[in-house]
Parts: sequence; structure tokens; C-alpha cells
Amino acid sequence: MESPPILELERLTKVYPGGLKALDDVSLSIRPGEIFALLGPNGAGKTTLIGAVCGLVRPSSGRMVAFGHDLATDWRKARARIGLVPQELSTDMFEPVIRAVSYSRGLFGLAPDPARIEEILRSLSLWDKRDERIMALSGGMKRRVLIAKALAHEPDLLFLDEPTAGVDVELRKGMWAIIDQMRARGVTIILTTHYIEEAELMADRVGIINRGKLLMVDEKEAMMARLGRTEAHIALASPLAALPQALSRFPVELEEGGTSLCYRGGDGTGKGKAEVAELTKALVAEGIDFTGIETRESSLEDIFVSLLGDGEVAA
Repeated sequence: MESPPILELERLTKVYPGGLKALDDVSLSIRPGEIFALLGPNGAGKTTLIGAVCGLVRPSSGRMVAFGHDLATDWRKARARIGLVPQELSTDMFEPVIRAVSYSRGLFGLAPDPARIEEILRSLSLWDKRDERIMALSGGMKRRVLIAKALAHEPDLLFLDEPTAGVDVELRKGMWAIIDQMRARGVTIILTTHYIEEAELMADRVGIINRGKLLMVDEKEAMMARLGRTEAHIALASPLAALPQALSRFPVELEEGGTSLCYRGGDGTGKGKAEVAELTKALVAEGIDFTGIETRESSLEDIFVSLLGDGEVAA
């Protein structure tokens, strides 16, 4: 039997003074133990959605239920089980790391637990920095402090708003490892990111939001199979002046002065690779020699840009 959702949003809407609709009738269910990636351009509504669940933004309408508690009437019980790593570094810069993280635990009414705080700091490679003031740390280390503060009260649901923004590639990989560890402990994670490779690598499901509307939600693999496409470039041994009639059934066109045949197809069917194989057989049957084939499958980024339809990059 499938577990009930850990978080349910029903027709969530937020209209700011002045008429800006940051969330537009958003409905979403989050499963226990999953990593859910929310993708969208700047101003799409990602941070507003997180703020609504975490009590930082008051929705205009709609319903939010977390752990069976209605967030409008029973907010405190649910909020104690929700952690937030915000996008902005808004922590007390003059505090030593260990004091800031311990204080976050106390804010949620939990008894002091030095061993748990040490475990968290060690898992984030912060133990050696525990007595340093936060202001003295690098940007990547400051972001790790934000994660430590969010983990201090042992949340079951963790929001990561742009967790790797402004950190280098090596630190980003370290963050991915930390997210994996959290998932292994049973923490449900919702992350926003403008590194789409992050969603492609980490997420179980992906949601795409734009102008406050949730455009689609699906399993990552199912989304890529359904909306992905195959692109193949076939280098021809001799240039063609025109496409032979036998190739008209394939979505192909001549490029580079007739020296290259480009296939773009498989949209929504996942059959692109099989069709490329059929195309090569047709070339052989027509006596058309070729010297090489390069194929690539759509990435999540290709699908994202295609869905937005205006070339915006995730942020």
C-alpha cells in the first residue's frame, strides 16, 4: 500500500499587492522519501511556493497539508518537521558555527544534543570550523552552515532553495553527496536549482513552473522518455543534391552543403534510436555511403527550454 503524501498543496494561489500573481492555482503532492526538483526561470514562483509552506508567505487562497496537519490551522506541529535552507545567506555572521547550529535546534524546542550537532558538522566537513565565526568562512562553507542549521532540528521534509548557487564544481559535487546521505536517512527533499544537471542527477520527480503555473510534474525518466527526442548527424561520403524519395518517411534534412544528413525525431515516443537504425538501413539500400554517425538524446535542459518555449534558462 502506497504511503500517504508527506505534503499536499491544493489550488495554492498567491497574489501580491499590485496584482502580481506569483502562484496560480498550484496543486502538488510530495511522496515520503523522494527528491523532488522544482525548475523554473527567475520569478516563476519557486521561492514563493517554498515560503508559503515554511510560513514566510501567506497564500491568497488554497490549502496546504503537511504530515496530516492543515498549515492554516495547525501550523506549529507541522513546521517543527520542516527544514529550510534558504537561497540568501541570512544568518548571524558574528556567531561561531557551532553556536549558530545549536541555537537553531533549540528554536524548535529540542533538547541540546552535542553528539548530534557534532555528527551534522562532521558530515558537512564543518567540524574543524566549529569555533570560527561564520563571517570568516568561504561562500561554500557558509552555505554548508545553512544546511547544518536546517538539519539541527532533524526535519522529515527539507527544502533546499538553490543549495549550490555560488559554489564551485567540487563543492557542488560535495553537496550532491550530502543530499544523497540525507535521502538515505529518509529525509524527503524538495530542491530548486538553476543547474539542471543537478535535477537530472538527483531528482526522482521533476516539476516545471513558469509565471506561477505548474506546467507539468512527472517522474524524471518518464518525462525524458515522453518529451525527449533523438538527434543524429550522419556524415555522407559524397554530397547529395537532394533527399532521395526513399528517405521521405524520416524526419531528416540535408545540412552543410549536402554533406551531412540530420535526423531529429522520436518526439514523445522514445523510438528515436530505433528509427535512426532504420534510417541507416535505408541509406545502405539506396547505395548511399556514409562515414560516421553522431547521436544524442535530449537532456532535461532541452525539455525544460522546449516547455518554456521562449528560450529562458532555469534559475
